[in-house]
Amino acid sequence: MRIRIRSGSIRDRVLSITLIAAVSAAVAMLGYTISSPPAEPFTEFYILGSSGEAADYPKELVVGEEGKVIVGIINREREAVSYSLEIKINEVMNNRVEPVMLEHGEKWEEEVSFTPNRIGDKQQVEFFLYRQGQTEVYQELYLWIDVMERAG
Repeated sequence: MRIRIRSGSIRDRVLSITLIAAVSAAVAMLGYTISSPPAEPFTEFYILGSSGEAADYPKELVVGEEGKVIVGIINREREAVSYSLEIKINEVMNNRVEPVMLEHGEKWEEEVSFTPNRIGDKQQVEFFLYRQGQTEVYQELYLWIDVMERAG
């Protein structure tokens, strides 16, 4: 006499096989995502206000008063990169920071300053990031400030 044990219906078997296939596919996709680098190398470039957040930027300064922001650079280029930073006000050089040498994944955050030298509203403060001695701007950010006369 032979005893036959039923482990489940065909429907249960199909569902089990489908579940195993779905979990295997999800694990394979997760492994691929973790092991694959992003499609394009890039650099993160940002400006923070004095509080260390994307707020509280200088908006009004007096002629000759120093404005300060925190500039951040994160190298995601998959190689070591040397950067330089130029700060201009209305296209006139105001400050320069160089070299900033970063390994892949390394982060640089420093307070940098600029000092307006003429009165006027809506003056553009330009932050230009250059990569490895290139003459073309790699990335750029802007702030606008109103510059008032010194009270006197």
